[in-house]
Amino acid sequence: MTSPLNRLAFVGQRTFFEACALGDERRDLRTAFFEFRKGGDADHLLAELHAFAPHVVVVFRPEIIPAGCFRDLRAARLGFLTEPIPRGAGAGHPDQARRLWELEQVDPSNFDRVVSFDPLIARTASGVLDVWRSVPLPVADRYYMPVRPIRGRPRALFVGRSTPHREYFLTPVKHAYDVLHMAFGVDAAELERLLAEHEVGINLHNEPYPSFENRVPIHLAAGHLVISEPLSPLHGLEPGVDFLELGWPGLLANTLETLARFPGAYERVRVRGRMKAELFRASRVYPRLVADLLTDPEAAQTGSPISTSVPLGSRT
Repeated sequence: MTSPLNRLAFVGQRTFFEACALGDERRDLRTAFFEFRKGGDADHLLAELHAFAPHVVVVFRPEIIPAGCFRDLRAARLGFLTEPIPRGAGAGHPDQARRLWELEQVDPSNFDRVVSFDPLIARTASGVLDVWRSVPLPVADRYYMPVRPIRGRPRALFVGRSTPHREYFLTPVKHAYDVLHMAFGVDAAELERLLAEHEVGINLHNEPYPSFENRVPIHLAAGHLVISEPLSPLHGLEPGVDFLELGWPGLLANTLETLARFPGAYERVRVRGRMKAELFRASRVYPRLVADLLTDPEAAQTGSPISTSVPLGSRT
């Protein structure tokens, strides 16, 4: 039986999204990541894609692709919404409103189907484009590590830009405990190194509104104890079982103090979280997702590139 997918391309800002892409873990797939951001050289991107000749192109943040850019691309085009926007009625937080404005610049004709990282934004996004599926951002296989014994004081890591909301949580603990804050871009290789050097992952929202950040499953995959603000949606994770929920800033210091005194205090949570991280493994998520995409009966009826991008001899 031959796979209906041979070449899968990912497009987006490498610093943020290479950690969510599929590498070369599967022998039946060829994958490539193409760096592109808003205002980039679209002709150069198209030349690279034509040279690679993918069957499927996955774009993180579809709003970065110029209008009409993918009109003649012989591939199935999947847009992946990655940014929090208002949920339901109302303007939401100003940060969400800004991201919605950016999404409104998207050209829906560039994409055959759109996936949202959060099912709760699908209704709002539908005012711009239809959401086909809701799937949390996957985790690249390179970040999956065993749960390692903690030797000495646990080291905690937070990767994300600085905002007043985040500093409200982090400032009291940065110097009292072994907490490293990487506030600027971290590439895939450096992130892998940092994950291997730490045992605790901290997750804080960008602003005081609920969301589900992809750094949570990344830390879980690395075998970290995750301490996170309440997640919404949970995507199958259980507070107190797979991760520790952080309701107020003082609780972060309390938890880190407990870990400093008793490094193995939350070992069961680390183990359970690492097990649950398998739900997000890229080499499992993407083949299923694109197989559904390529066999979407509605796309076949409309004559979308989905129905013509894969050679007939490779279909099953």
